[in-house]
Amino acid sequence: MIRYWFGFDFSNYNRTIPPGLRWGCGITAYNYEHALMLLKSKVFKNDILPETFKYIKNVNINTLDQGHVISNMKPPIYLGVWFPIGFD
Repeated sequence: MIRYWFGFDFSNYNRTIPPGLRWGCGITAYNYEHALMLLKSKVFKNDILPETFKYIKNVNINTLDQGHVISNMKPPIYLGVWFPIGFD
């Protein structure tokens, strides 16, 4: 399984932004396509993704925001969304 970190540019996104995504989104998946599927189905509820986003494959957890992300995430060793919480 692979840890992915997604960051978004919401400046031209004219839909409701899912809660907690201003900092980004952490997902553990089998591969990039699986991570995108989880992002679309679990976080964005099959709505449109922002046009501009970036991702980091095999993200080093220690590089993420200590105050918001690290202290409010689920263990990234399990399959699924680990930040923000609540998108099981």
